[in-house]
Amino acid sequence: MDWIYLDNNATTMPAEPVTQAMLEMSQSGWANPSSVHRFGQSVRQRLELARTQVARLIGGRPAELIFTSGGTEANNLAVLGLINPAGAPSAIITTQVEHSAVHGPVDFLDRQGCVVVKLPTDIDGLVDSNQLEQAIKDVAGAEALPANILITIQWANNETGTIQDMEGISDAIQRARDWTDRQQIRTKIVFHVDATQAVGKLLVDVQAMNLDMLTLASHKFHGPKGVGVLWLRTGIRLKAQQKGGPQERERRAGTENTIGIVGMGVAADLARAFVGDADGIERLRGLRDHFERSVLEKLNDVSTEPLAVVNCVGAERLWNTTNIAFRGLEAEAILVGLSEKGVCASAGAACSSGSLEASPVLRAMGIAEPLAHGSVRFSLSRYTTEAEIEDAIETVVAVVTRLQRTMPI
Repeated sequence: MDWIYLDNNATTMPAEPVTQAMLEMSQSGWANPSSVHRFGQSVRQRLELARTQVARLIGGRPAELIFTSGGTEANNLAVLGLINPAGAPSAIITTQVEHSAVHGPVDFLDRQGCVVVKLPTDIDGLVDSNQLEQAIKDVAGAEALPANILITIQWANNETGTIQDMEGISDAIQRARDWTDRQQIRTKIVFHVDATQAVGKLLVDVQAMNLDMLTLASHKFHGPKGVGVLWLRTGIRLKAQQKGGPQERERRAGTENTIGIVGMGVAADLARAFVGDADGIERLRGLRDHFERSVLEKLNDVSTEPLAVVNCVGAERLWNTTNIAFRGLEAEAILVGLSEKGVCASAGAACSSGSLEASPVLRAMGIAEPLAHGSVRFSLSRYTTEAEIEDAIETVVAVVTRLQRTMPI
């Protein structure tokens, strides 16, 4: 079957130059980069070149990058490496709509006694920067003074594509820092951003945004799976979570995945060229908008309550992402029907006992239960074609129309 792949927020197809570079490394660059012989050091040079390539993509310095096994490990390292439940009291401020790779370690620390604040969002999934500023002041000014306050917020949501106002959030954090200085409160405020969905789709500059830590994953921008990065601003100290070797400046033990890292470096160069192509991005945004508009026009009757509704349409969203709610239907049934016709999409939820639960992210945004249950995410890549979108429109309309007749909730 020729798949129409609209699940690129889950993973992307590795670009051909990426697979070629990885094949070359697997055949002639397989030595251990920590070995002192010339073969090992030649591989080390390739690894460091890739580190430079990834650093250029996000505006950081190569020495500030820690290679990991992916975005999940990088997020865990950012959270658990900074916050020590057995040490001085610490606090975490995050949101209710984060990825589970952040919620997981945060909830673990919550159970260990760490102070955790999960900020709500509006219906579009946006955080109120003034509310964030006040939350920092409340935590910093509490009687049990925390040694560290970690702010961890996702740049772009993986389910809806909502892009947070990172400039406004960064400004709010800086205002809170200035306030703690004036109050002579000796609490370190550290800002981590999960940019797994943003890097490779948006222009990202860690220096301009005044960040402290940033997570990215190779397979979200046409690189290989199994490779991620935590960018760590110079001066921020983390406790290594993997021990047993001096790799990555003793911040992440274990022999580096050089084949994957080299592939990530090539993917970073390709992504840097892509995010600088404003016309190309607008063309793809136009494809996404055409898909949304056509599905709604074909399914909705002006005389009745709309069957199809775009979630978070009031927010700035990633150019490649649309999350459409199909009223009265189950997302699982829609996905199965689409898959049978060769269209790949996803729902932001996990199967449990054969039934699809409504996405916790959508419910946290305040999206009504009947819409959350029937919400499906479609995500394009930079390789998605007009012909694929036209075929996908017809398939989505046919599948949803059939389900509406035969098995509504």
